[in-house]
Amino acid sequence: MKLQAEGLSYSYGCKLAVDSLSFSVEDGEFVGLIGPNGSGKSTALKMIYRALRPQAGRILLDGQDLLKMPYRQSAQMLAAVSQENEVPFSFTVEEIAAMGRSPHKRFFEADALEDKRIVAQALAQLGLTDLAQRSYDQISGGEKQRTVIARALAQQCPFLVLDEPANHLDIGFQMQIFSLVKGLGCSALAAVHDLNMAALYCDRIYILKNGKLVCCGSPEQTLTPETIWEIYGVRSVVSRQPETGKLSIAFLPKEAEQAIGTVFNSHLQKRRF
Repeated sequence: MKLQAEGLSYSYGCKLAVDSLSFSVEDGEFVGLIGPNGSGKSTALKMIYRALRPQAGRILLDGQDLLKMPYRQSAQMLAAVSQENEVPFSFTVEEIAAMGRSPHKRFFEADALEDKRIVAQALAQLGLTDLAQRSYDQISGGEKQRTVIARALAQQCPFLVLDEPANHLDIGFQMQIFSLVKGLGCSALAAVHDLNMAALYCDRIYILKNGKLVCCGSPEQTLTPETIWEIYGVRSVVSRQPETGKLSIAFLPKEAEQAIGTVFNSHLQKRRF
């Protein structure tokens, strides 16, 4: 499933959070949004999964205007994992995951055997089978994160929107989640905090700063020492891991800056965004 966002803008009061942002996700692609805190990543994703309505621009999902779709129809096509996952009532882990089946059923329709099978599979994929009957408000932050990802998987949509899906997770579960999403073969758009995870799993990357798109391309094109310095103000060394063929980024402490600063400065003079 292909997504195309064109000229998206959104302001919180007089603060412009996203400014004329355009990007796309091709069928089966895993695309990452990266950028510093406050760069507009979450706001952009909220417009895609319809938690916010763009104040300008449009969103096309397989050529259809997403913002004109009935919510039930868009929920059958697109599933989201947001950063805000508080639940006001005491549901079990299994009940939370089962909510992902709602767009595929009539109001108050009971779960069929197929729904239960899909939910059980999603819980197993996230290592949550033993926690299925535990109350959601009594599990850890990482377990909650895996639960809401299980809910998105149970929704069985061809497009996933993920806002920092590895938040609260240890390195083992981070890699499990990204590998799982990558292996589904669906289209995915994710805000990614860890640049090494972005390098390892993303097919393409869009970099945001102050609500604007400043760079896009493959990990090799976007995750350069010069770009990382421009966006984050951090020195880095980027190399290629022979075991994976993917980029690996090492961030340098302040003490190392003087030794390499002149090299970076000469590159930055030639680079413009």
